[in-house]
Amino acid sequence: MARMGLLLLLLCAGLGTPAGATPVWCFTRLEEDAGGGACAELLSEERVPLADCCLNPAYGYKLRPQGHCHTCRKGAWGPWPWTDCSVTCGEGTQRRGRSRSPIGDEDPREWELRACDLPCCPVPGGWTQWSPWGSCSVTCGAGTQGRSRACADPAPRCGGGCGPGEAEERRGCQGGTPKCPVGGSWGPWGPWGSCSGSCRGSKQSPGRSRSRRCDSPPPSLEPPGAACAGAGTETEPCPGLRPCPEDGAWGAWSEATPCPVTCGLGVVTLRRACDAPPPRHGGRGCHGNSTRRALCGPHGTCPEVQQWGPWGAWTPCEQRPWGAMSCQEMVGRQRRTRQCVGLRAGGPPCPIEDGISTIQLRACYNIHHCLLPGNWSDWSPWGLCTPPCGASPTRKRFRECQPIYPPYPPTVTPLGSPTPVNVTFWGSPRPRCPPLDGQHLRVEEGRPCLHVRPCPAPHED
Repeated sequence: MARMGLLLLLLCAGLGTPAGATPVWCFTRLEEDAGGGACAELLSEERVPLADCCLNPAYGYKLRPQGHCHTCRKGAWGPWPWTDCSVTCGEGTQRRGRSRSPIGDEDPREWELRACDLPCCPVPGGWTQWSPWGSCSVTCGAGTQGRSRACADPAPRCGGGCGPGEAEERRGCQGGTPKCPVGGSWGPWGPWGSCSGSCRGSKQSPGRSRSRRCDSPPPSLEPPGAACAGAGTETEPCPGLRPCPEDGAWGAWSEATPCPVTCGLGVVTLRRACDAPPPRHGGRGCHGNSTRRALCGPHGTCPEVQQWGPWGAWTPCEQRPWGAMSCQEMVGRQRRTRQCVGLRAGGPPCPIEDGISTIQLRACYNIHHCLLPGNWSDWSPWGLCTPPCGASPTRKRFRECQPIYPPYPPTVTPLGSPTPVNVTFWGSPRPRCPPLDGQHLRVEEGRPCLHVRPCPAPHED
């Protein structure tokens, strides 16, 4: 990790730009979900100096528009979304990586690799033989007849096709009588003619007309066909006449709204109206946006985010004044603690959650190192591929000998209290299972990970 930081400092020195002045795309929120996370809510279309962006430790940034999302919080891991599967069908792998600000000599980047299964690969099918030609579509004159075939010899699988060619085929044929009488049909109406006026104010109401021809098809001469029914022209008044249009124009920009933040960088909004003049009588509106955003600040460093730290380990389950009482149906007590991270002198404390602050107590049965009967578990899900960036990664799954807990009461009612409390088993018992593949506690199996892409180089992160 120290070598990575030195490389970045040398790169910045070679470019003549201090690390804090490196221009970055700044984001106000880091999304988290079951698959990883990403930078969200771009602060501005303009790049800002890295030092200004990270005045707020809750922000994130990217060095490139499509690059890795980094967090501004020192020592905190950034989001790490999974990449697409390395194959489009069958079994492949996915990798994800995340980074954080250097702490000591540790590596600032971390990788995970997992297998991914996609639907089976398409297998093409084959065409059957053509069916016999069908009957002619007409009883007189020229017609068509068709035949068909199916993609079923063999049938395709997993979305496969049948290669070139069509499922149906048609050809010309002759009816029993050489020639049929053809009645005339109107062709489509032609476009409307232009009006003599285009907007309100003309001395008369302009009209327009259009025409059509009896040629789709024309009536046959021998044998004679029927003529088209109806008129070949029509006329109507010009519709929708209105006052002549006047286009609109933008007014001046308003003053910016107050800066919404008191630390770090913020965004203000400016507005303008299409009122100098406004569009009238169907005129065109103003082109462009009625609002724009601009940066405000910086206003200094934002305070640390105040939150509860992780719970510490539970103390051993014991019963005072007798101390430990393992392997017996005796209820003991244990406790664990946590700290309020980011608490400032004179500042508000972390909020109490479900009546719990810095200390949590619970009732317990001590089964630490107790001999218990056991059963073999089902196979676990396949684990991650390891190493994520090395050669020939593999994945494993396992079965474990799990203890059968004694039938102690799950709740007890303390003396002087009308409310029962839950009792938790504590400790690491020593289960005993019948041997499985020569093992007594754990059985493992592994398999290689397929179609592994190489990890990106450090400068591509």
